[in-house]
Formats: sequence, C-alpha cells, structure tokens
Amino acid sequence: MERLQKIIAEYGFSSRRKAEELIRAGRVKVNGIIVTELGTKASKNDIITIDDISINKEIVKKVYLLNKPREVISSSKDNLGRKTVVDLIKTDERIYPIGRLDYDTTGLILLTNDGKLANKLMHPKNNIKKTYYAKIDGILTVEESKKIKRGIKIEGRVVDVDFIKLRSIDKKNNTSIIEITIHEGRNHIIRKLFASLGYDVKKLKREEYAFLSLGNLKSGEYRELSLKEIKTLYSLK
Repeated sequence: MERLQKIIAEYGFSSRRKAEELIRAGRVKVNGIIVTELGTKASKNDIITIDDISINKEIVKKVYLLNKPREVISSSKDNLGRKTVVDLIKTDERIYPIGRLDYDTTGLILLTNDGKLANKLMHPKNNIKKTYYAKIDGILTVEESKKIKRGIKIEGRVVDVDFIKLRSIDKKNNTSIIEITIHEGRNHIIRKLFASLGYDVKKLKREEYAFLSLGNLKSGEYRELSLKEIKTLYSLK
C-alpha cells in the first residue's frame, strides 16, 4: 500500500504536487469512490481513475533522448505558447522531460512517461553526471580551471566539478570552449560558475547524461532508448 499521490506520479500522470491538487479537487476515484484525503493509501491493484479515466492500466514505459534546440522550453506545456520539448516528439504517450535545460541551452534531454524513473534520476542523492560544452567570452586560464576544479562557492554552496578541460581557443574573437562535467542540477549553475570568474557564457550545450550521449542526432532530432539502456538508467547509483 502506498500513498495515492505517489502512485499517480509513478504512473506518469502528473507530479506528486499536482496529484495532491487533483485529490483535493475530488477528481480522483479509487475503485469508483471519490477520494479527497491526502493520506489515503491504495494498491496498484486498485482501479484508480482521474476524471473517470483509468490511469493504472498496463502502460508501456517509454524514454526518449532529444537533442534540444535553442528557444525551446523544457516543459510539457507553456502558458505563453512557446514551443516545448514535448512538441518535438511524435507520440501518443503522455511524456514529460526529466529535469530541464534553459531556454537558450541546447543538447541532450530525456523525456519519459515513467514517473518512477524520472523521480530516481532527478533525485540529488543519485549524483547523475552531466557533461556540457560552454563557449565563453574570454580565454580561461590554467589557474582559473584549477580553481573551478577545487570548488567555487555559488550562492552559499560549493559547485562540485567532476571534470573540466579547455577544448579550443579562438584568439581572434577572444573566446574559448570548455568541456565541463558536473553532477548537480541547480538552475543556471554553469553560467553562474563562469560568471563568478568574470566570463559570460555565449553558448551552452549538454553533450552527455550519465552514459548517454547525443551521438549523430542533429538539433531537434530524437531517438527512443532501448530496454537495455532504460534498465541501465534504473541501475545507476
């Protein structure tokens, strides 16, 4: 027996917070009976419906790897009518992004209808490594690179950097491209990290997420993960 909002979230219907709102609004039924109390527990063998539509029928778990373009929102929908990552994937499944990339950040993002996997990967304790390529307006020095590796405090907390390397220098335009791997997910953290050293990030692209990489995917293209890849994501620690 588990809390009803947890079951709803694991089936990918909504987040736990949204599930609580649905329960309070009287839109959730268990075995045909309306439930409005948040502490209610249920079994996955119970018939759970939202607006009289069953959510716990057998659902095929899907995970997609998308090369997110710029100016696309990492959300299921946008109140301003902007294009979202979900809009780019042709599927009838109710999918949503695992984590987020900023509006102007490009690269690898995962989308799924598997709430349990999404919660696992987004939980801070799992320390999922993510590799980015950042183009900055200046030439990062060796000493600054070492300083980043030792740990710079941003907003009261040190940013743990797993790997950093200067990949290329453009002396004519006074820019450089940095490869950097971190395992935290604070908003704009890489931009803030370089800003603390006086650099503006002109472009930012996520190239890798855990063991997954973009491969040959062009901007806006995606692929479905194999069962083996999904099982490997579940096994990450």
